Amino acid sequence: MNKTYAILGAGMQGTAAAYDLSLFGSPARIKMGDYDLKQAEKNSVRVNTMVGSAFCEPHQVDALDPAKLREFLKDVDVLLSCLPYWMHPKIAKVAIETKTNMVDLGGNTEVTLETLRMTDEAEKAGVTLIPDTGLAPGLVNNVGFYFLENMDEVETIRLYCGVLPQHPKPPFNYKLTFNVEGLVAEYEDSAVTLTDGEIRLVPTLEELEDIDIQQLGKMEAFTTSGGTSTAPYTLKGQVKNYAYKTIRFPGHCERMKIFKDFGFWSLEPVEIEGCQVKPRMLWHKVMGDGLAKFVDDDLAVVRGVGIGKKDGKSAQWQIDIFDLQDQKTGFTAMERLTGFTCAIYAIGIAKGLTGKGCLKYETALKSTYVLSELEKRGVGILYKKG
Repeated sequence: MNKTYAILGAGMQGTAAAYDLSLFGSPARIKMGDYDLKQAEKNSVRVNTMVGSAFCEPHQVDALDPAKLREFLKDVDVLLSCLPYWMHPKIAKVAIETKTNMVDLGGNTEVTLETLRMTDEAEKAGVTLIPDTGLAPGLVNNVGFYFLENMDEVETIRLYCGVLPQHPKPPFNYKLTFNVEGLVAEYEDSAVTLTDGEIRLVPTLEELEDIDIQQLGKMEAFTTSGGTSTAPYTLKGQVKNYAYKTIRFPGHCERMKIFKDFGFWSLEPVEIEGCQVKPRMLWHKVMGDGLAKFVDDDLAVVRGVGIGKKDGKSAQWQIDIFDLQDQKTGFTAMERLTGFTCAIYAIGIAKGLTGKGCLKYETALKSTYVLSELEKRGVGILYKKG
């Protein structure tokens, strides 16, 4: 294909995506853009060394400066935005202006809807934009839509995902694997579900349930925001129930709920010794730095359950993904399942497998295809059909 790809955010997920593009995207070049040039340089060298080619080239770019971003996007075929979720619509607007195809990692449904509302402009520009091409939202919805593509009827889809330390330590038994802003958004914002055929916004850190994972034992799962993304809206009238929960080690939900209930994630300023402070910003700094100090290899768990009919009989299918940090490349499970999934969608656009405009993640590519592509990358997927 010899396409030119560009990545904004040469950090964890962006570097994994660049590695995947180098191996599977037939790139002419990959522009690694970051506000911190040293980070872009370091991770460009890392990827080029691993794949034995010089596809990656570092660039310093301020993604929120439209003029500089337009310059960065010159001659780029597909852009991968691996920056905090709130930046994506601002970047999407410039991508449409420069006639650049784009995918992003999403993370907040309202922000994703903002991008999707630009579809007329994207169609006129002849480009494709696909938000939410990460893990959750993202890959978990491929698992859900696999049931729709392969069962005759589907009534209920339940999705679960967790990225966790291999050697958890109390009190939180958690390892920060992406930016702390996204973590708080997942725990604080409302979750969008399809329940008894109706769209519902449900509180997060609720509906606690036990879930058994073969490799881990008894775990807990609870509601968080963003995981379903736009899928409930897409499926209204087609399935009865569609919901997502996050998996954690037992006790995590109760501990995090204390911060939520006592206002630590509020954006309303409070006065402390004459200074106006937003509690959430303080939490980002104090807890974010504290969680980041815990260093451990990670693991990722994804589960999907589809209930419906196949060949005229009642059926309950289950898909399990269990991935560990890769000791050979050093990529975490989070980086692999997020960065690789994002790259699969970028390559799909480059291959002409998608339509034009701003497309919903769940309908942009066939989920059966996406899961098969992940298997080619060494991600183990277990299918149980009963």
